[in-house]
Amino acid sequence: MQIVTAETAGFCFGVNRAVNMVYKMLSEGRKVATLGPVIHNPQVIEDLEKRGVKIIADPSEVPDGYEVVIRAHGVTKEITQKLDQLSVKYTDATCPYVLKIHKVVKEKTNENNILLIGGDDTHPEVCGFRSHAKGESYVFKNAEELEKLLTKNEDFTKNELVFVFQTTFSVKECKKCAEIIQKVCTNPIYFDTICTATQNRQDEAALLSKKNDIMIVIGGRFSSNTVKLKNVCEENCRTFLIERADELKNIDFGNAEKIGITAGASTPASIIKEVEVIMTENFNEQNLTKETQDQELFFAAVDSIDDTSDNPFVVGVVVGIAPNEIQVDIGRKYAGFIPVEEYSNDPTADPAKELKIGDELNLIIMKTNDNEGTMKLSKRLYDRRASWKNIVAAKEADEIVEAVVAEAVRGGIICYPMGARVFIPASLTGLSKDEDLSALVKETVKFRIIDIDEQKKRVVGSIRAVLREERKAASEAFWANIAEGQEFTGTVKSLTNYGAFVDLGGVDGMVHISELSWKRIKHPSEIVNVGDTVKVFVKALDAENRKISLGYKRIEDNPWEILKRDYPVDSVVDAKVVGLTTFGAFASIIDGIDGLIHISQIADRHIASPKEVLSIGDEVKVKITEIDFDKKRVSLSIRALLEPVVEAVEEAAEEAEEVAEATEEAAE
Repeated sequence: MQIVTAETAGFCFGVNRAVNMVYKMLSEGRKVATLGPVIHNPQVIEDLEKRGVKIIADPSEVPDGYEVVIRAHGVTKEITQKLDQLSVKYTDATCPYVLKIHKVVKEKTNENNILLIGGDDTHPEVCGFRSHAKGESYVFKNAEELEKLLTKNEDFTKNELVFVFQTTFSVKECKKCAEIIQKVCTNPIYFDTICTATQNRQDEAALLSKKNDIMIVIGGRFSSNTVKLKNVCEENCRTFLIERADELKNIDFGNAEKIGITAGASTPASIIKEVEVIMTENFNEQNLTKETQDQELFFAAVDSIDDTSDNPFVVGVVVGIAPNEIQVDIGRKYAGFIPVEEYSNDPTADPAKELKIGDELNLIIMKTNDNEGTMKLSKRLYDRRASWKNIVAAKEADEIVEAVVAEAVRGGIICYPMGARVFIPASLTGLSKDEDLSALVKETVKFRIIDIDEQKKRVVGSIRAVLREERKAASEAFWANIAEGQEFTGTVKSLTNYGAFVDLGGVDGMVHISELSWKRIKHPSEIVNVGDTVKVFVKALDAENRKISLGYKRIEDNPWEILKRDYPVDSVVDAKVVGLTTFGAFASIIDGIDGLIHISQIADRHIASPKEVLSIGDEVKVKITEIDFDKKRVSLSIRALLEPVVEAVEEAAEEAEEVAEATEEAAE
């Protein structure tokens, strides 16, 4: 089986922009409501709803404190007017391609011409286009409807006609419409407004469908562009539209040798990857060696045998261990041996380390050689038969299974719990897409069995399912005990322009940039970095939305508290000039506090400008003359330190004058 994925599959620019916009707002702690689903993808919508996003149909439904996001399809002119009238704060995530069509309709339509739109008349895009038309407007779904519309309304040809198309309109149908317009209409105003990404996706899908036996189209069943992709592909080969990877098991791939994959503009890369992984795993299953296939057929045969009947199950006692086989005594005339590859399903198992002479093993007879008097046995198949029952029971009981990761393969990892082979797709390992799967090899992991294929004896597990449950349990316990003022030691998980997110042990809290330092900073990275261990405390809690505001800076580090404690009024300190104005100079006393040296306090004489005496960077000795802690102001003086010197000189001069006068009087 050959699997090819379209390069153009997945999020288009407009959808990606809108979805990222919503996630960014959520990460900033903002409450978000969307006018209709922001994307035609049930998994993404489900995730957003879990994060608190509300889906509304009308501006009047906006909950208090929520901001509205206008999705990529855009809305009608009346909706934006209503948002403005209700003073609702909103962010416009309308795709630039859609906004361009709004502009075309506003500029090119008037009361005397007619707007004709190629698309679905109930689609939000089309509704938005029509709302901006200044005259009549009509919608047609395909070339056939357009032809009927023009024939039925002969007066149309006498009017000026303006043509636009929904961004996801079929490229093939658009070409047919263009031919009809050229034949029937006189001087039409025609705009090819199909999104280039849509056109490229449809073109590539058409090409792939001609080269493959089956096409898999991934996307929402109510997504216009996904449905059109399916229509394009099924003209050339068998085509299946799926929303989730687990729907693949309902598809009969028959003898298909080549399979193509494409996806609509609302399909996340993670879902495309999961489909690729599962199909690749199917491919690997189909490429078993001839010997393995024979073993699987044999396994299926013995699987139905009752253990109490006359059957090929035997118990062997280990009598020898060689590099290539294990010799066993089965109590018969035949010499029993277990090839090393038939010892265990786990390729990392080592019989030399795990066995000793005299150990008893449960085995299945694979082949008897009467001429040589030997019997080939398998412990692997016996274990697998038993382990299969345990795995099925674990899934039915929804138990958590634990095993050591044996290897990393393309698209996932392999474990052998209880001897059964379990595949865990990369998307279900709990690692991010950029992390190396080999990091899990030889690690003990916990997972749930999420899928079993009885026919192929194929098992799929999910570590992420267990992690999600553990995080949920930890979160519930955390929220049951957390209180304002509580202190934590956490790890900086990520940085944004507005703050730092700290992992408190499965639950994240945010330290706003203003809470990181007492001094003004431009970015959180000036104080902390991702991976740093930090001590924080809870400033505020939003239990309803599960949001935590954290504090990082400590009251004892507040420079104003330090000033109050160590630098009372009349203190003399060394300061550094950091700014000059017409009315004075600002000097840094301690880190985070600048004081003002008024122009009248810079020198013991009149100066026209502080620049006559001071420059930025100068080190000066100043006296603190006044502190206003409420207004956060400090007054400094250089002159106050100069005046005692001047007075001393004046006093000395006066004394000298008095001595001189006394001398003169004595002489007389």
